[in-house]
Amino acid sequence: MDVATLEYFIRGYFAAHPSGEVFFTWQGGEPTMMGKPFFEEVVRLQEKYCPKTHTYKNAFQTNGHLLNDDWAKFLKVNDFLVGISMDGPPDLHNAHRKTHAGIGTHAATLRGLNALKKRNVDVNILACVSDANVHAPLEIYRYFRDDLAVEHIQYIPIVERINKTGNQRGEKLSSRTISGGEYGAFLTAIFDEWLSRDVGSVFVQLFEACLGVWFGLPASICIFSETCGACLALEHTGDLYSCDHYVQPDAHLGSVSDTGMDEMVNSEQQVKFGYDKRDRLPDTCLRCDVRFMCNGGCPKNRVHTPKGEPYPLNHLCAGYKTFFRHIDEPMRLMAALLQAKRPASDVMNIHNNSGK
Repeated sequence: MDVATLEYFIRGYFAAHPSGEVFFTWQGGEPTMMGKPFFEEVVRLQEKYCPKTHTYKNAFQTNGHLLNDDWAKFLKVNDFLVGISMDGPPDLHNAHRKTHAGIGTHAATLRGLNALKKRNVDVNILACVSDANVHAPLEIYRYFRDDLAVEHIQYIPIVERINKTGNQRGEKLSSRTISGGEYGAFLTAIFDEWLSRDVGSVFVQLFEACLGVWFGLPASICIFSETCGACLALEHTGDLYSCDHYVQPDAHLGSVSDTGMDEMVNSEQQVKFGYDKRDRLPDTCLRCDVRFMCNGGCPKNRVHTPKGEPYPLNHLCAGYKTFFRHIDEPMRLMAALLQAKRPASDVMNIHNNSGK
């Protein structure tokens, strides 16, 4: 992204928010390849255009390979939240994350993570769950918790379509894709360990989102919201798309250089995109007892259309059903604890003394 486009974006992004905190998320590709001077310019422009009625926060998703102490100092001083992409211990991470020469990248990612931790940068781990690691949930979880002492973790299931354009069409899936059953078992194994010892000390994004919904709050992550359309993607060209999973021609909304961001976000095209998530659910979802939590999941994962159904079903449906039903009782208990102004972590004593 050139500086002129960057300035259009930052000025327009603040203008599209009436007030409050404005959240910028930088990813790629690999954002560190832009170099630290680019992000120094980002911060300069944010300071220039941030109204007095607003605050702002930056998040940064990286493989960590280029991070060093100089980067870490910058990220700490400017209060960036940094997500590190790591899929587990070396053998599991390196299965799909290799250089062009076929060399595993775990060591490079770990160096970057350690540079951030040395400077006390706010860090979370984003782990992709693929065919290579889906059968090792506790090995991965304990590696992050015990070996790396990471407190914030996200697990992203791989559902990858095979086609020439990379768009969200077609039912053929790659060999890296996991099944719904595998993902449900993966989440359940980690949840049971978390419930027995880590509530309040390790924060798994999906578990926190579930607790919010059971407590009566709106879903905190877009995949479980009833509608979507608020997580748009801006390309380096200044072109805005409906979602970072739909950077394709029919999801193109315009360019920040010639159209206001609020105009594009509130366009008929984008509003329809967001409501299609709710309005294009198969009958199976409409009758489901865990729809209140799932809401059909991310539309990009709605791959296969069951016989007799009008719309496709989420590829991970079976796993979501298993997992959400499994956690129902402890989630109800934690919600009740919070309602009584007690910490959710009290659930551990109750659970561990229940004999279950």
